[in-house]
Amino acid sequence: QKATPEMAIKIALDSKIQYPAACNAMETLLIHEAIAPKILPELIEKFNEAKVELVGCLKTQLLIPRIKKADYRDWDTEYTALKLSIKIVDSFEEAVAHINKHGSGHTDAIVTEDSVVAERFQNEVDSSSVMVNASTRFADGFRFGFGAEIGISTNKTHARGPVGLEGLVIYKYKINGKGQTVAEYSGNGAREYTHKRID
Repeated sequence: QKATPEMAIKIALDSKIQYPAACNAMETLLIHEAIAPKILPELIEKFNEAKVELVGCLKTQLLIPRIKKADYRDWDTEYTALKLSIKIVDSFEEAVAHINKHGSGHTDAIVTEDSVVAERFQNEVDSSSVMVNASTRFADGFRFGFGAEIGISTNKTHARGPVGLEGLVIYKYKINGKGQTVAEYSGNGAREYTHKRID
């Protein structure tokens, strides 16, 4: 609800179109009903320019009638393609409940200027990587400073066989941004990643 429209649009576009086949690309966009009329028309236009197929809930269709109706299966589908489901929600709680029911547990993001809401999102969303004001595309081994590509487990227990404490510990990565997108770190003149230990 408390989001900078320009930042929300920039992050949503990067999360979907920067590399749509990736496992950390956005598949469903949840948008609060208070801000939807302000930014959804521009966002839809930009997704259309990028040739993204869009489907939406009834509230989305009422706001943007040309959007196709989302099927119940769309909320659980990992498209890995230029397709996106859009759902307008009326509360933070509805958004988190939707993510925890339909999400993959891989990567989720929120765009908000409300630090309390941001912290609640990072704590309540059941995903291995949870971003605040940054693209979902940052969930990546190289971008996390782990070297080349890594696997990301969405399981709660991932070890098998004799296991000590270290093998039982799972991690949740919480990323706090200020509008960063992965596109800024790609191609000619790209920004460089700086990996350093933060105490």
